Amino acid sequence: MRRAAAGAFVVLLAAGALAACTGTPAPDGGSQRDDTIALLLPDANTARYETFDRPLFEARVAELGDYEVLYANADQDAAKQQQQAESALAAGAGVLVISAVDANAAVSIVTAANAKRVPVISYDRLIAGGDLAYYVSFDNEEVGVLQATAFVDALRDADEGSGGILMVNGSPTDSNAALFKAGAHRVIDESGLRLLAEYDTPGWNPEKAQEWVAGQILQHGDSVAGVYAANDATAGGAIAALRAANVEPLPIVTGQDAELSAIQRLLTDDQHMTVYKAIEPQAELAADVAVALLRGEEVTAPLEIEGTPATLLEPIAVTIDNIMETVVADGFWSVEDICTPAYADACAAAGIG
Repeated sequence: MRRAAAGAFVVLLAAGALAACTGTPAPDGGSQRDDTIALLLPDANTARYETFDRPLFEARVAELGDYEVLYANADQDAAKQQQQAESALAAGAGVLVISAVDANAAVSIVTAANAKRVPVISYDRLIAGGDLAYYVSFDNEEVGVLQATAFVDALRDADEGSGGILMVNGSPTDSNAALFKAGAHRVIDESGLRLLAEYDTPGWNPEKAQEWVAGQILQHGDSVAGVYAANDATAGGAIAALRAANVEPLPIVTGQDAELSAIQRLLTDDQHMTVYKAIEPQAELAADVAVALLRGEEVTAPLEIEGTPATLLEPIAVTIDNIMETVVADGFWSVEDICTPAYADACAAAGIG
C-alpha cells in the first residue's frame, strides 16, 4: 500500500471509526497508567528500527496527546526483551507494542500482559500466540515473491540460468523471515535455477552472512551466479564476502528495507534490488491503535490473521530504474541523502537528481 492509501486508513482510524472490539480489552484501572505506551523493538542490525520506526511512532503518539512512550531495543536478545517487557509492565505501561526478537519466546510476554489486562500490538513480526489486540505489518510472503521474481528475471536477462545460486535467509527466530523464505521459494523452486546452498542467518547478523557466503565461495567458486539475500544487512555481508574474494563481475544480489547503503549499491550495480516498505504508515497506524486502546476505544481491522485483527501494507520492489518514483517520491530518502560526492557520477548516470 503506497503512503496515500495507507495514510487514508490511518486517518480513518484516528478519526474514531472504530467498531466492534476484537482482542484484549484495555486496562481497567489497577496499576496500569492511561498515559503510557511501551515500544519494544528487536535489534539495531536492521537500520530501519532506530532510523524510522521509533521516531515515527513517537512523533505520532505526541501528535495524539500527552502520552509517554517507554522505549527499549533488545539488541537481538530474546531474554533481554523479556526483561524489558517486564520492566514496562511494572512501570505501568497501559499498552505494549512489540516487534519480537523471537516469535515463540514472546508468547510469554503476551501472557504476562494479558494477565494484567494490558493490550499487546504485534508490530511488524507476528508473535506466535497469546491474545493479541492487533497486528500491523506488510505482506511478508509477497516480499519474498518480489525479491525472487526480480532475482530470477535478472539472472535470465544476464544469461546466468546455468549457474548456481545461494540463499541467505533471515533469522530463524523471526516469524517474518519464514514468510520471506516461503515467498522466495515459491518463485525460485519453479525457475529451474540450481540451488547450491541456503542459510538461515542468526539474528540477521551481517557478519554471519558474510562468513557463510565466504565459505560458499571457497566451495563453489565461479559457479555462484546469484545470491538471494533476505534483507539489505545480509546483502551487505554477502557483497563484502564477494568483494573480498575478488569475484568479478558481482553476482546478482537482492535485499530488503531500502536502507540508504542499499540504494547506493543499486547505483553502483553491487546490488540488484531491494524492497521498500513504507514505514511511516505502519508506525503511525501502530501509534493510532495503541492510543485508541489506551483510551479504551474499540478497534477493528480489514483482516484477521490467526484470530488477530490485522493490517498488512503493500511492499514495493525497488531497482535503479524506480528510485525516484519510490523512496525519493515518498520522502524516505532525499536526493541529497543518496547522491553524496562518492555517488554523484552514478546518480547522474541513473538520472537521479
